[in-house]
Amino acid sequence: MKEKQALEAFSALSNATRLEVFRYLIKMAPDAVPAGDIAREVEIPASTMSTQLAILSRAGLITPIRSGRVVGYKADIEGVRALLNYLVRDCCRGKPEVCSNLIKAVLPDCC
Repeated sequence: MKEKQALEAFSALSNATRLEVFRYLIKMAPDAVPAGDIAREVEIPASTMSTQLAILSRAGLITPIRSGRVVGYKADIEGVRALLNYLVRDCCRGKPEVCSNLIKAVLPDCC
């Protein structure tokens, strides 16, 4: 991950609604959740939700999944893992393997 991508992800998460949506989708991983269900969960209008989901998707944090006419969203675990790797890349004086357990603890291979 490059700095520009990391900044886009952090910018996406710097909004309370988007952060709540992201945390909800992490909780529901690896399942996709329909956009309407997400809007009800975080108690915001569906019209507002589409913008928030688009921002998170462009940031590489969630992925849209189309099933017929319904669009669901799921956490993009690889995108989140890349962001965490970016954060700890220079960990421990350039020995990122020391921090590998940190990433495994935060994002186990469940998804």
